[in-house]
Amino acid sequence: MNERTPWQGWRRSSEESAGLPTAKGPGSRRPFGLTWWGKAWVDALEHRARLDPNRLGRGRSYARRGSVLDLRVDPGVVSATVQGSRVTPYEVTVRIRAFSGDEWDAVLAVVSAQIGRVAALLDGELPPEVVDDAQAAGLELLPAAGEVKTACNCPDFAVPCKHSAAVCFLIADALDEDPFVLLLLRGRRRDELMSALRSRRSAGGDVRAVKARPVGVLAKAAFSKEPRPVPLPPKPLGQPGVASAVLMLDPPRQSGVDGRELVALATDAARRAWELASGDGDGGLGLSQDEDLARRGAGLLGTSGLADLAHRAGVPARQLTSWAIAWREGGAGGFAVAVSDPVEVDAAALSEGRDALLASSAGAVVTIEGNWVAADRQQLRLGSDGLWYLFSKQFNDWVLSGPGAADPVELLGS
Repeated sequence: MNERTPWQGWRRSSEESAGLPTAKGPGSRRPFGLTWWGKAWVDALEHRARLDPNRLGRGRSYARRGSVLDLRVDPGVVSATVQGSRVTPYEVTVRIRAFSGDEWDAVLAVVSAQIGRVAALLDGELPPEVVDDAQAAGLELLPAAGEVKTACNCPDFAVPCKHSAAVCFLIADALDEDPFVLLLLRGRRRDELMSALRSRRSAGGDVRAVKARPVGVLAKAAFSKEPRPVPLPPKPLGQPGVASAVLMLDPPRQSGVDGRELVALATDAARRAWELASGDGDGGLGLSQDEDLARRGAGLLGTSGLADLAHRAGVPARQLTSWAIAWREGGAGGFAVAVSDPVEVDAAALSEGRDALLASSAGAVVTIEGNWVAADRQQLRLGSDGLWYLFSKQFNDWVLSGPGAADPVELLGS
């Protein structure tokens, strides 16, 4: 690790009181985790390991001003000395559980089944997809809740104390320099990992142990003299699922991506994919930007999320509310007639709408503007799809009341 100035060198000879200097300059706000692995460690530390966020904040300040004097990483444990408010530095250890031999065998079995992953590792690179490989083996490379164990000989009984928290953040620097440090924390040194991978590669037997699930039938079998039944495609789920992958790790803070928004988008995408797979619609692939915005808004009616969506889309919340109601009540056809201005149509086409309004509103004055026919607080609009849509007057706005119908009498009688 880089050499750091001893604590005594920070004090002026005229100073009598002990205490650490305030961090100044560019390093006073420097982030931790500049690479993918470093960021993933910090995110896991702050969101998954469930450590005290207040202590983490103080530890981050200690780490920024160089209070961690040295740091050593060994299998399953990080040791360091941290300068606190006294002259003698504190001794700190941070531990995470090392994988057992059987657990490492399970991880290597998944990794070895993928030639590209093996090639990258043997070339000295640690691709982020190794996290997914470990999960496929039922394990987590990054620390989860309760896995980070800290110890410090300071008098602070908090877990972690600020000295231990500082060391936790400095581990991100170590991962930036060498991501294989994470595998070392899980109990496997780089040379041991490479040796095990080469052994599996040369033997070849373990690679075959993890087989891809067969899909379909071989061409030779399909065109053989003896016809064999073609396997049916798997049926989609009975209802849309939840995109659980995005729940595993929150987006890095520096990305500017809100985790809740990401989950909402992924869940919406999963629902649209389910519609395509089940034949229940086209998944909205042919929608325009405004139509898709109205569709998403319809699912947020009655919640604060609608105002948030309107703000992000750059449209007034009142306008999006009107769009969302139109989409919920009438789908694409109802939305189209709700947002369109009056258009000229054949007068004969409007006669049935006019007659229906006259019959339902005796004595009311019927006005016609393009494809709009209104009487009192009701309005019928003839859509380009040939259907009539009923609108009612609410707070000086015309609001769609329901789905369209070929017969306007059906709308007014409901």
